[in-house]
Amino acid sequence: MARNVVFAAPFPAEVTHRFVQAARDLENVRLLGLVHVAPETRGLYHDVERVSDPLDNLALMAGVEALARRHGPIDRVIGVLEAIQVQLAEVRARFGIPGTKPDVARVFRDKAAMKKALQAAGLPVARARLVRSLADAEALVEGVGFPIVFKPPTGMGAKGTYRVRDRREMIEILRGLSVGPSRAVLAEEFLTGREHSLEAITTGAQVRLTSASRYFPSCLEAVENPWIQWCCLLPRALPEPEYAEAKAIGIKAIAALGLHQGVTHMEWFRREDGRVVIGEIALRPPGANISLMTGLAHDMSMYRAWARAEVDGAFDGPYPRNYAVGSAFLRGMGRGRVISVRGVKEVHERIGDHVVEAKLPGLGAPKSDSYEGDGYIVLRHTDTEWVKSALATIVDTIRVAYAG
Repeated sequence: MARNVVFAAPFPAEVTHRFVQAARDLENVRLLGLVHVAPETRGLYHDVERVSDPLDNLALMAGVEALARRHGPIDRVIGVLEAIQVQLAEVRARFGIPGTKPDVARVFRDKAAMKKALQAAGLPVARARLVRSLADAEALVEGVGFPIVFKPPTGMGAKGTYRVRDRREMIEILRGLSVGPSRAVLAEEFLTGREHSLEAITTGAQVRLTSASRYFPSCLEAVENPWIQWCCLLPRALPEPEYAEAKAIGIKAIAALGLHQGVTHMEWFRREDGRVVIGEIALRPPGANISLMTGLAHDMSMYRAWARAEVDGAFDGPYPRNYAVGSAFLRGMGRGRVISVRGVKEVHERIGDHVVEAKLPGLGAPKSDSYEGDGYIVLRHTDTEWVKSALATIVDTIRVAYAG
């Protein structure tokens, strides 16, 4: 008998469909979709149920109940969006479905609680404070100094994040965010140094695979400078002891937060004094093409590895790291809609043989407000320095123009 697996994929994003397809292709799975916007399913699901509010656990529970009436008991409830992990955990608890529990999902989702748990475990994490008043913010500044960062307690992807350079800016931003007794913001020290990520696949409460990346520049710098063509690099070799320390800290962080199975994405910094500091860790696969890139580096599918961990509690590795992989995200100066993309031919002539996947900005498309830009180029090579040079070629050559 087929296992009934519910995949909550409210919005029809192309990258989400890659995870959907991986779950659908697992052995003995009947894939059932919970959607908000009716997708072009293209055979992705055996059946779908629309939900009125994908962020409401009662709506998700009603959707699961409807699918169970049509197909029988539900064996798993899964999804990749960070914003619904707590709700999915509550659905599992309501119906007695195996998977991550609500208390674990909540501590990952609530960045203030996360940092408190990591500090309690003795792990190096950005010093932070939940702020509901100017006095709260000033108390953090007294300990860490300016600049600091304000961000939503349950934010993601550097959205709604502000660098605060002095007291005047702090007052203005707190006022603009309507911070008060019933509306909090997370304030934390501004981390400087080289920014990285650490991805991990966990099953049976054991970390089975880790992979690290390097960001050029930091995510916040890319957010603050909407013309920067941001890059991410996965080196072929993870040099010791630089990554060994981050890996050990990441494994301890996963244990401290109580995760039994799944994929996590941790952002961390190597400070100028050499110390490793955790920015935050998310209970989800990474964005910014990192899932695709991790698979390319290890000659495997990260989408399938995620599905195997979530649905089967299994890991098929080990997977040796045979390649360096890089992704450059395309955008430029100005606002409005894309009117031209120059330099593509030159880039293709120089590095085209090693491009694995590309999406060029579409003419007429509105400029994205994300640091991931309006398109990307992903490339792979056995030589890390070659990939770094190729990324520089892309960002130095391709020019995206906007108008309107």
